[in-house]
Amino acid sequence: MIPPTESLLKYGNPILANEKTDRKSPKVSPQQTPRSGPVPPPPKPKPPAVDANRQQADEILNSLFPPREWEDKGQLWVQHVSTMPCTRTDMVSLQGQLDARLQQQQALETGICPVRRDLYFQYFDELIRQVTINCAERGMQLLRVRDEIRMTVAAYQTVVESSMAFGSRKALQAQQGQAGKENQISDLEREKQDLERQVNEQKAKCEAVERRALERQQTEERKHGEDVQLLKRTIQQLKAQLVEVTSLY
Repeated sequence: MIPPTESLLKYGNPILANEKTDRKSPKVSPQQTPRSGPVPPPPKPKPPAVDANRQQADEILNSLFPPREWEDKGQLWVQHVSTMPCTRTDMVSLQGQLDARLQQQQALETGICPVRRDLYFQYFDELIRQVTINCAERGMQLLRVRDEIRMTVAAYQTVVESSMAFGSRKALQAQQGQAGKENQISDLEREKQDLERQVNEQKAKCEAVERRALERQQTEERKHGEDVQLLKRTIQQLKAQLVEVTSLY
């Protein structure tokens, strides 16, 4: 594991965990050697109610924000979320850190931006931490709000991904259909050219038939005219012969 990245959520100092025990239990540091000099008086015991509330807040914070763990040179380090209350100066500094992170990571000011969304989620987690220290119940309610927002964002992200996949499938189908239509158009154009060629051939045949029929008709009319002329000459000759014969009697 590598050390975790920086986050707007405030964490405490990392501590060395005991590898033989549970990772959630921090390793107890060795006792310091006694120093010479007057022994300081023991600290005043805190009221049981204060300790119980503090322990409850710590447990709630650890349940809301699990500790981060990583290994470095074979040693396991654990970093719990900070339990220190926030001051006004801390809030001003947190707002400055948010603006600086948005600018450093080049987050978009408008539209869908995963970087801006992640930073604001970290910012919201820090606000939940601060509220939980003062009022655990209010922090739990803010956690419900955060989870609902994340579920809504995840639902919209699923819808967007589904719509993008649907659009990609439709585009692919359109491309495939377009290729099929183009092939069909090419086949129809070739069929059209073939039909036009057949039509031209049939037109040429019709013209040839009409031309031969016209030539035959003209030949027959000419022959018929010659026959008529021959018959007329024959009739005239017969009439002349008949006149000559009748004149002799």
